[in-house]
Parts: sequence; C-alpha cells; structure tokens
Amino acid sequence: MAKETTEYNESSIRSLDWREHIRMRPGMYIGKLGDGSAKDDGIYVLVKEVIDNCIDEHMMGYGKTIDVKITDQKVVVRDYGRGIPLGKVVDVVSKINTGAKYDSGAFQKSVGLNGVGTKAVNALSNYFKVQAYREGQTKLAEFKKGVITNDPKPGKSSEKNGTLVEFEPDNTMFKNYHFIPEYMDDLMWNYAFLNAGLTINYNGRKFFSKDGLLDLLKQKSDPEEIHYPIIHFKGDDIEVAITHGTQYGEEYYSFVNGQNTTQGGTHLAAFREGIVRGARDFFKKDFDASDIRASIVAAIAVRVQEPVFESQTKTKLGSVNMAPDGPSVKNFVGDFVSKELEIYLHKNPKTAEAMLKRILQSERERKEIAGIKKLANERAKKANLHNKKLRDCRFHFDDEKGLKGAESMIFITEGDSASGSITKSRNVETQGVFSLRGKPLNCFGLTKKVVYENEEFNLLQHALNIEDGLDGLRYNKVIIATDADVDGMHIRLLLMTFFLQFFPDLVKASHVYILETPLFRVRNKKETIYCYSEEEKQAAVKKLGNKPEITRFKGLGEISPEEFGTFIGEDIRLQPVRIDKEKHLLKTLEFYMGKNTPDRQDFIIENLRIELDKVTPEEVEEVQEV
Repeated sequence: MAKETTEYNESSIRSLDWREHIRMRPGMYIGKLGDGSAKDDGIYVLVKEVIDNCIDEHMMGYGKTIDVKITDQKVVVRDYGRGIPLGKVVDVVSKINTGAKYDSGAFQKSVGLNGVGTKAVNALSNYFKVQAYREGQTKLAEFKKGVITNDPKPGKSSEKNGTLVEFEPDNTMFKNYHFIPEYMDDLMWNYAFLNAGLTINYNGRKFFSKDGLLDLLKQKSDPEEIHYPIIHFKGDDIEVAITHGTQYGEEYYSFVNGQNTTQGGTHLAAFREGIVRGARDFFKKDFDASDIRASIVAAIAVRVQEPVFESQTKTKLGSVNMAPDGPSVKNFVGDFVSKELEIYLHKNPKTAEAMLKRILQSERERKEIAGIKKLANERAKKANLHNKKLRDCRFHFDDEKGLKGAESMIFITEGDSASGSITKSRNVETQGVFSLRGKPLNCFGLTKKVVYENEEFNLLQHALNIEDGLDGLRYNKVIIATDADVDGMHIRLLLMTFFLQFFPDLVKASHVYILETPLFRVRNKKETIYCYSEEEKQAAVKKLGNKPEITRFKGLGEISPEEFGTFIGEDIRLQPVRIDKEKHLLKTLEFYMGKNTPDRQDFIIENLRIELDKVTPEEVEEVQEV
C-alpha cells in the first residue's frame, strides 16, 4: 500500500491568535488542566495568576488588603492597589506579552507571569470580567473564552483605587472541576506568610501573618513534636525558619518571589547545603549530611531578580544567579544560612544542645540499620530485574521534563485480579501498577528498620524511589486502588499508615491519592451510567426509567478491563490524601492503628451506621409481580 504524503507549502503555515494558542496548548501556560484534586491543577494556577498581580501591587507599596471570594463555579478577586491604567484595561488581559513586568525597575521581583498570566485566565474562562478603579474613574471589560463581549467607555466611580477580576473557568476544559477548601486555605496562608502585614479576606475569613515564615512553621509543626524553638532569621531578599521534628525524612517549604516552588530548585539545594555547613562549623565535627538533615522541618523564601523557572508554572527554580549581574544563588543562600545558623547556635546554647542530641540520635539510628539496609537494597536490586509486583510505565516523574512525567502515576492494588484489570486497561506510557500480596503489615509504632526487613515495603520503597527523599520520586501520583469494602478500607489504612509513618513528606507534598471506582452500573440498551454513590444510582434509575439493569461492583477484579479503562482515563476520579493541620498526626495514627482497642471500640459503637439499599417503587412492583 502506498504511503500517503502530506503536501507542505505556503498553505500549510498557520498563525494562531493568542486565544487559540492558549486554548490549544494550555499546558504551556498553566501546566495541566485537571479537576482540582491535585494542588498543581490548572484551576488553582488561574486563581494564583490573578492574586499574584495583587501581590505585586502590594510589594510595590500599594494596597494592604485583598478580597477573595470563591464559590463552586466563580472566582472574584479585588485589590486596592493603583488600578490598571484605564486605557490599557482591555490590552493587559487580551494582548499577549503586554504588561508592566518587563521593566525590572517597575516590578523588581514580581510574582506573576510576564505579560501572560491574566491572558491565560481570560482565554480559559467561560466568563471573564476585569474592572479598574483609578482616581474617581472606572473601566470594565467582559469576555467569553477570551473574546470580548462588553467594552463600555470609562465612567465615574466612588470606589477606592484598585482592580476587580471575576471569572468562571471553562468547564469544557476543566471537566468536573472543584476547588478543594484545604488547598485554597494553604494558598491564602502562603500569601499571608510571605507578605507579613498583608490582610487577605477569603470567603469571610481573615488571613494575616505578623512573623512570616516563623508563623508558617508554627502552623506546619506540632509544638509537642519539635526538639527546640523554631530558628528564624531574615536578610535582604531572604528569610529562613528551621527546626527538627520527630518524623522520618526531610520536610521543606520553599518559595521564590512568593511562588511556592514545590519541586525546589537551586535555592533549596543551597539551603540544604547551608544548614549542613553551619552545623558542622558550629559543632566542629564532620557529621554525615543525612544525620544533620534527618527529621528537619524548614522553610526558605528568596527574592530573585528576573528568575528563571524550569516550567511556566514555576514549581522549580532554575536560576543560577540572584540577579543578572548578582551573586550565585548557591553562594548567596548557602553563605547566609551557614553564617546565620552558626551565630544563632552560639547565642542560644540550649537550642544548640537540643539540635546536637537530634543529630546524634539520627546517627545512631542510621548505623543500627546500616547492615540490614545494605542486604535489603541488594535484594531489592535483584528483584527489580524481574519484579513481578511492579508493571512499570515508560515515563517517570524524575526523568521527564515535559508533561508526560507530570502525568505519571502508579496504582497500588490488592491481589492479582484487581491488578490484572488495571494492567490490561492502563496507559503503558504513564501508568504503572504495583501489586500487593494481601494486607500489608501494620507498621504503626515500628522503626524504619521494618521498611528494610519487610520485603513488600522495601520493594514498594524502591519502586517509588523515595528512600533518600522525594528528589528521585518516579511517579507524580501514588494511587491506592482497593475494593470499596471493609477489607479494602483496612488495606487503605495500612498503606496510609506506612506512608505517614515513614514518608510523611510524600503525603504533605500531595502525591498520595485514593482511586474512586463506581459502586453501580445502571444501563439499558441505549445508555450506560456508572454511579459512585447511592444518590447517583437513584438519579440514573430515574433517568433511564423502564426497569434498567443494575449491577453492583463488589470488587475491582469484577470490573472488566474494557470498563476499567474508562475509570482510569481522562475522567479518573481521585481523592487526595490530606493531613489536617489541626490534628496531631501521631495521635491520629495511634487512635486508628495503635493498641487502644477500648477507645476505638467505643468510637465505632457511637458512630455505627447501617446502610440499606434504597428500593424504588418500580423495584417493589417488579418483586411483587414475580
């Protein structure tokens, strides 16, 4: 058969306008679309781009308050800065590469995207409104998917100076989207922590911080679990907070120009090195770097002129220098942290003593498991060559810079039947599968030694590549996929205990999810509806009418691979595993997974519910006829 050839000539060349390009390639501007279940999903980027502009005004000395209101579908943001110049209101939200942030003198260390941010929000919204208030005058403009629909002339106004932005994300692009309250709270708190003195009024609540990163670390850590009072110091363009907790691993919160760099970058690498150098210089001992940083909880915020990020969503700093002609990020951050830490420890001997105890404890723990760790790793390497538990995918989070790596996920399943269905229906490029033998060990209260002694835990650790932290994490989403029955729920709890006990940073960084699969299939000859709750089932029965066929899925293994493919495809439903900052993690784990049987029994008895399948009048009639 002759190969078809496509003619390439002048007519093949096409120029896209700004709206088309953003809507056709949204990943270039907001990273990924998503439904809101992940912290870095596009709907949060849209909100952030609008608020970032308000923050930039605040940083320039204009406006101490930002009002934010978010409902299910609509976002409204009002700042009290200078207001967009009235003659440029339409241009700054609809002409690509138009803005004030190209002049480093006007916005030295801005947060928002240079000339792109609000244009992306506009193009990806069903409805977008911008209104500027400036010196007794106002100008508004309204758009639909980037196309202007209302452009009246400026008029008089008694409102305070500033800018109002209102938008509704395009639900054809952000399918089934929802804003998770905890994610929005984290976002607002981060803005408050990084801009001490700024007040954010969000959905009737006030977000305000007096002491910046010190307040952040107080919120993120439990007073009962830290070994010494939080170390906090500031310099020009840098702020740092440090303490040691009781958890395994290292926990960092890093920011550049107000942007939460969840994947770190050059500033975080320099920060980690600076802590090690400062501790070694003070204690006059060449401690292993991992012993110094074990169980650390720390935060860093830097201001960089003309920062270079490794992606448009700015989650990882790539800048080598603090400014075009300034010092290197490595030297600036590393020297500042090591010097200030050493000075602080000299001035605070009790803190120094507590830090030394924590370092020596980590050293002992590391040496205790060194022998078994070596044997376990050798065993894991051999197993990885023909690991029957792991069906790997082609692209991974740690080695792919593009969107494919960001899309990577691994399903942790129970038994061969469930893993078989997922394996047959998965996307081999981005979806891996790890199969459990059965119920994993309850590891609550055990030391990290168990991770290496237990073959299944050790193989899982190696599959994820999280032994030495999250830098090498191979999958962006770690998804627990179990049956929606008592045994399945128990396995979920056991796995979450494992991650929370030994790798809490994996959960805190929003990488762990629960897969939601349908409980019912309701169908007739024309249509099939999958239902995730009793309420959805009743609605489906009502919609299809005339006695449709109802199937209840008891386990993942009962779902055919063909059907399973639709549940883990574009419309996959995931529930993120989140840690409520108001709750004490260890106490929560102890209650659910510890040996407090009487307390747990009382709780179960008090909260016991019996769920009965609701029977429709039509089903009753059907039974009576039989």
